[in-house]
Amino acid sequence: MNSHRLLNLSRQLAGSYTPTAFACLVVWISFAGLVTAQDVKLPAGVKMVRDIAYIPDGDEAQRLDLYLPEKTPEQPLPMIVHIHGGGWMGGSKFPSPFVSMVKRGYVVASVEYRFSQKAKFPAQIQDCQAAIRWLRANRDEYHIDPGHVGVVGGSAGGHLSALVATSGGKKAFAPIGGNDDQSDRVQCVCNIYGPANFTTVMQHAEEDENIRNIFKFNTPSDPYSELIGVSLVDNKEKTDAVSPIHYVSKDNPPMLILHGTHDALVPYAQSVELQAALKAKGVGVWLQTIPGAGHGGPAFGQPAVYLLTQNFFDKYLKGSDLKIELVPEDDVAIDPPTPQVK
Repeated sequence: MNSHRLLNLSRQLAGSYTPTAFACLVVWISFAGLVTAQDVKLPAGVKMVRDIAYIPDGDEAQRLDLYLPEKTPEQPLPMIVHIHGGGWMGGSKFPSPFVSMVKRGYVVASVEYRFSQKAKFPAQIQDCQAAIRWLRANRDEYHIDPGHVGVVGGSAGGHLSALVATSGGKKAFAPIGGNDDQSDRVQCVCNIYGPANFTTVMQHAEEDENIRNIFKFNTPSDPYSELIGVSLVDNKEKTDAVSPIHYVSKDNPPMLILHGTHDALVPYAQSVELQAALKAKGVGVWLQTIPGAGHGGPAFGQPAVYLLTQNFFDKYLKGSDLKIELVPEDDVAIDPPTPQVK
């Protein structure tokens, strides 16, 4: 597909109100450097404020975009914070695939963070937490309800979203950027195929009977070890520190996890392990399995999956009287990618 067709498709999807489908395209376009503000058509009634520094005089990456209703709301709105993916070494906050949620009564923030080539972990989670504190500190200007904040992200963004959820309020990472009087806790998280445990990821990849993982672990091309700056087998303290599962506790917020069974980048078993850990602590957790799905793709944009995600946020950020029910796996299953097995 050429760049002209990609841009046309991005414009169509931006207004289609199907964020998970749009997310599949965003990664391709962002890496290609094809999208500018002029290329993205916002839904009617939505405005955008780009490249706000959430750390004064900070790194150029420490910025966020805000998507807001053009008409000033009568009361503060719940907020969804989007954290993009890209192996902690690429991707872009712009355009956010969740902009359409503004039409459903949310403020949407899309956060950029420092990549692992520039700063090793915990810089990435420190940036995300700093952004959340900044947003709460500036809630009056942007009409944000600070008591109803959710986070969503896919892949590396799913990992950081899950880490925001499980480590929030624990002061596990030294705060940066000020606004220390503001909380970094959130009320719910949607984690889309994010790594959960760096200590077990190699084992999970080896034991995966569905598909061969594409990464050569503990080499310069491996995003996992590059994030923490050491081999995954050399420093358990660091692999624990970077793993959302390490901070699981009974006071974690509810989490919706979306993951395909044929993921060649993040083993499906990572989400199974995280679900079990959260459930053991009594935390509300739902794992939507998509049989045959790989790492992203149209399967995650199916209407039933989108509705599940929408209902999840509406329940926990708006207080809607909804029951979170997973979609039957047979209803969302797709043919697996090839090669299918090791």
